[in-house]
Amino acid sequence: MITVPGFEGRRVAVFGLGRSGLTAARALRAGGAEPVLWDDSLSSRLQAEAEGFAVDDLSRADWSDFAALILSPGAPLTHPSPHWTVQMAKDAGVRVMGDIELFARAVSALAEVERPKVIAITGTNGKSTTTALIGWILRQAGRTVHVGGNIGIGVLALPEPTPDAIYVIEVSSYQLDLTSRFGPDVAILTNISPDHLDRHGGMAGYVAAKRRIFQEQPPGGVAVIGVDDPYSQGVARGLAAFVPVTVAAPDSDDEWTPRIDDMGGVGLRGGWLMDGDERVADLSTAVSLPGRHNAQNAACAYAAVRAVGLTRDEAVRGLLTFPGLAHRMEPVARLGRVVFINDSKATNTDAAKQALASYPRVWWIAGGRAKDGGLGDLFPLFPRIAHAYLIGEAAAAFAAEIDDAAPVSLCGDIPSAVAAAARDAADWAESNDEDAVVLLSPAAASFDQYPDFEARGEVFRAAVLGLGAVPPVIEDAAS
Repeated sequence: MITVPGFEGRRVAVFGLGRSGLTAARALRAGGAEPVLWDDSLSSRLQAEAEGFAVDDLSRADWSDFAALILSPGAPLTHPSPHWTVQMAKDAGVRVMGDIELFARAVSALAEVERPKVIAITGTNGKSTTTALIGWILRQAGRTVHVGGNIGIGVLALPEPTPDAIYVIEVSSYQLDLTSRFGPDVAILTNISPDHLDRHGGMAGYVAAKRRIFQEQPPGGVAVIGVDDPYSQGVARGLAAFVPVTVAAPDSDDEWTPRIDDMGGVGLRGGWLMDGDERVADLSTAVSLPGRHNAQNAACAYAAVRAVGLTRDEAVRGLLTFPGLAHRMEPVARLGRVVFINDSKATNTDAAKQALASYPRVWWIAGGRAKDGGLGDLFPLFPRIAHAYLIGEAAAAFAAEIDDAAPVSLCGDIPSAVAAAARDAADWAESNDEDAVVLLSPAAASFDQYPDFEARGEVFRAAVLGLGAVPPVIEDAAS
């Protein structure tokens, strides 16, 4: 656990006792603060009390002596309206922050020679894969690495800082909105597309939240930006220096997209990862990183690890042995000539677009709770859909959008969709003597049927294995 100093003997309000909130309370208490906790959930409050924390209804508390409010990233800071704790904190002149800001303050309190390196990753899509990939590469190179934040373990639950350590932290737009001093040595923005607009008051607020990852970088800090979308390009134009990452097709009609060898950046050309004008790695051999979107993740990761001192060989070795991340273009199993891909993390059309573009033909399972805009971004990829198997609340609406561009079946739930897709894909594979891909890439949120995308992905996995499909054999990268 990371101890948070600076609040010794002071009362600190903590609202929201999920992964980040309870961890923040422990870190504050270890640093000498007196955290006062509250959560709408009775079970969460009971857990906090069992750990000896003061639990008090913050709506009735005296806010005049609180040094700060530590807010769960799940509670709105500004939109659609400020959470009631935020309003009470502002009325009392109390600072509002989150666990990432506490981490930043803990690191900055160290003497410069004692500080670890920090790599932070944000973006609409790809940030979890990029975070895990960076952690993997650094570990394979023998570095001391701690990975957490918005992925896996909360940042303050990571081990105490040591000068040789590298923290690799995924940060969401919600978490960035709660920062003021967070200044990673390497800050990565993978891409930006419309998402979470209700929480940021529109696209301008969402972009502004993402831009905060660069606002406090130290002298010599490195900014890595995927510049293939107009929003990220706008962020890049506002920086004095950055490492561009581009995987745009050579015939891209975006005039701003740079040539990577002209800007000293990293990117994709002819299937190769390029460092400037030099070939670095043949990404077709990185079996866990299929598709152009994963090439962007690989390029961002390569730039980051090179920025903290890895050699080119160390970086490439890690890239090509990465085992992949669950629910993100994850090969789940094979049944005869049918391959099943779990991309449950694709909760919006931009993520699903990357998955659909990775295969010439798919038996596509999609649906859930639709986000604004429907399937609009996917229309150019409809010819790749051999058949669509639709589930959840969005099934009828998605069927209407697909119309006659592809055959459609309204399946209702994932097990039914898997059974139908597996049968149809197997028939086609046998007739054409080719492999067929059944792809779960929902292009919608999971909350209509499942608590999160992980649960949805595990239902898909169970349904696939229930058919008798065989999971892939993962070879030990060290062998």
